[in-house]
Amino acid sequence: MNGENPQAALDQIIASPEFAPHIVVNKLIPAVEASCVPFPANLDERIAAALRKRGIDRLYTHQAEVWERARSGQNVVVVTPTASGKTLCYNLPVLQALLEDPEGRALYLFPTKALSQDQQAELGEVTGLDLPVKTVTYDGDTPGSLRIAARDSGRIVISNPDMLHAGILPNHPKWIKFFSRLKFIVIDEAHAYRGVLGSHVANVIRRLRRIAAFYGAAPRFILCSATIANPRELGEALIGENLVLVDKNGAPRGEKRVILYNPPLLDPAQGIRKSSMTESRRWMTALLRGGIKTILFAHSRIKTEVAASYVNEDLANLYTNNSGIRVEPYRGGLLPNERREIERGLREGTIRGVVSTNALELGIDIGGLDASVVAGFPGSFNSFWQQSGRAGRRGGTSVSVFVASSSPVDQFIMNDPDWFFGKGAEEARIDPDNPYILTDHVKCGCFELPFRDTEITEAVGDVLSYLEEDGIVRHTAGNGTAENAGRWHWSDRSFPAEGISLRSATADNVVIIDLTNGRNAVIGEMDRPSARELVFKNAVYIHRGRQYLVEELDISNRKCLVREADVNYFTDGLVKTDIKVLSEDEETSISASNETGNSTMAAKMVIGDVLVRSQVSKFKKIRFRTHENIGYGDIDLGEEEMQTRALMILFPQESAAGAVLTSMDEEEAGSVLSGAGTLVRHIAPVYLLCDPRDLGIAERVRDPHFAFPALFIYDKYPGGTGLAEALAGKIRDVFAAARRAAADCPCAGGCPSCVGPESDKAGTLRLLTALTAP
Repeated sequence: MNGENPQAALDQIIASPEFAPHIVVNKLIPAVEASCVPFPANLDERIAAALRKRGIDRLYTHQAEVWERARSGQNVVVVTPTASGKTLCYNLPVLQALLEDPEGRALYLFPTKALSQDQQAELGEVTGLDLPVKTVTYDGDTPGSLRIAARDSGRIVISNPDMLHAGILPNHPKWIKFFSRLKFIVIDEAHAYRGVLGSHVANVIRRLRRIAAFYGAAPRFILCSATIANPRELGEALIGENLVLVDKNGAPRGEKRVILYNPPLLDPAQGIRKSSMTESRRWMTALLRGGIKTILFAHSRIKTEVAASYVNEDLANLYTNNSGIRVEPYRGGLLPNERREIERGLREGTIRGVVSTNALELGIDIGGLDASVVAGFPGSFNSFWQQSGRAGRRGGTSVSVFVASSSPVDQFIMNDPDWFFGKGAEEARIDPDNPYILTDHVKCGCFELPFRDTEITEAVGDVLSYLEEDGIVRHTAGNGTAENAGRWHWSDRSFPAEGISLRSATADNVVIIDLTNGRNAVIGEMDRPSARELVFKNAVYIHRGRQYLVEELDISNRKCLVREADVNYFTDGLVKTDIKVLSEDEETSISASNETGNSTMAAKMVIGDVLVRSQVSKFKKIRFRTHENIGYGDIDLGEEEMQTRALMILFPQESAAGAVLTSMDEEEAGSVLSGAGTLVRHIAPVYLLCDPRDLGIAERVRDPHFAFPALFIYDKYPGGTGLAEALAGKIRDVFAAARRAAADCPCAGGCPSCVGPESDKAGTLRLLTALTAP
């Protein structure tokens, strides 16, 4: 830790009466020594000299193993913890190959532009003036004047999947020199490519390999990942080739203190606790006052802005001049120059604290942070340990504080911390053949290069036939030989990649324009689905601590007009949802045992397509500080429809769980289904390694399609991404964890930490017991 005596300050904070009574666990994870080996004998002396200048004279054992694997021509995925030197794992074999072949090229892919900029600086320190390997960044922020030079003379091109998808692959004739000499493709932070984004990126890599092969190149892959349960499986699904796994970490680890903190109960009978954001802000303020550089992870843009404002106000109240402590919010939607200003301030020490969404979860170099505060469970253990690992990256002792929210999964962890510390990493899943996603990328691939009949899979062939019916592609017959196979040509006038977003269901971004005093300045941007929920007319938009009132949201022209205001509240949109069953593709039963020990049906389970209609119809105003609801407003935005996949849990009267519900009146049955849905909503993402926002839940006391009670768990992406199918195999575990979370909650009849304050806890427990009877 930095500062005059930060360890003493931390000990004082932990022992203080305002925090100590509510610390559930204070666990010290001991330091680990490094395991090192000498530089490889065949390492170019110029690289070795550049490393020695940086104070590196040996390699960690995992770096050496990746070197050997890559030099032998294998594709590699390396899985080690945060701050374990993964960058050298790929830089060494890549630089060696490019020095051996003066015409060789390499492509580095990072999930964010901020990481790309960070890694160019890292590579610049290694190459310096001593290595003739030009490194360039090619992304959306690269000026047009530099793009031609980047294409023609860049030996290592650093980019991101979005730019590769929309800017590089569709223009591959301009990149002939690069693609024809491509030796390596590096994919960093591979664990980030899961769900929708991962399914898109897998298809982008398919397109990349097609184009490289067209120009005669067969690049090798090096992937880096944080700890997940299936890194090789995920990596092979991403790149479509075999990988060898390197997962024995040789890097040292500094001492880390992990604190689990449960905010105090305000109303024990109703299970209402102090807000996790309020308590996280108090932890951050206390740590900053003790000279401890701190990052606070909030889990939404609004919470990030509000928490940063609160901390700055707290510090201003404590110190007349704020004691020089500056805290900034960091989130999606900030302009590039704002992001870089904050990153630079953290590295240089002019910014002592930052409140971030998961945008800083990945390995951007933001200097030596000593403490991380995680406000509420981030949705997966992988994300939690990534966020925890942002503190202590430069060695020494660090601290990570997990401040629980009232959600069921947070309280489940607080009631069973051994489960938390003993829980293995989750699996990351992708579905590259999702019909919506695959269709998008078949369009892009056909635009880039005609498809030959001999190269297409059955799924791609079906998509091409469908597109031919719409006149988007046309087929020309060949003579049946490989040299003159039939081909599928692009015949539409559109440029398909520009209309396809890798990160959301739509490529439309809404720009936010400040009209204050005639400025007409763009101050941020937001994807269209988020804009409908966050920047509707009369919403409060917060940008780096400043408040703006939305005057107009023009979805069709993709702009939002705002004006500075000084109000004492922020806003939150309320979404109502309706579901219609379209198909029943697969039906199974959840089995249980009855009172005599015989097997019986607990419930039915159906996987199929559903149509989800959603509308943001109202918003509530929430007062700053007290978080009390001070009013509602109407939102006049149209309904949106989405066809997706769902896991439908059905409760016919003859099932054990159905018998529980039919013994109740409709109001009570609705309350019980709502309680079960609340628990599943919070707990299922832990088993699926997905964001809680990736899943939707709907309860029906009497579903019009099935004519009996049903619980719908649906994928919130058009066409689905495999979450419904994955959950089907884990549903008993999810229900068992939900039952434990409700049973262990000390509340009397339902609270925010279990089934919700308006649900029937006893009835929900009866339902979950019926679903999980051994």
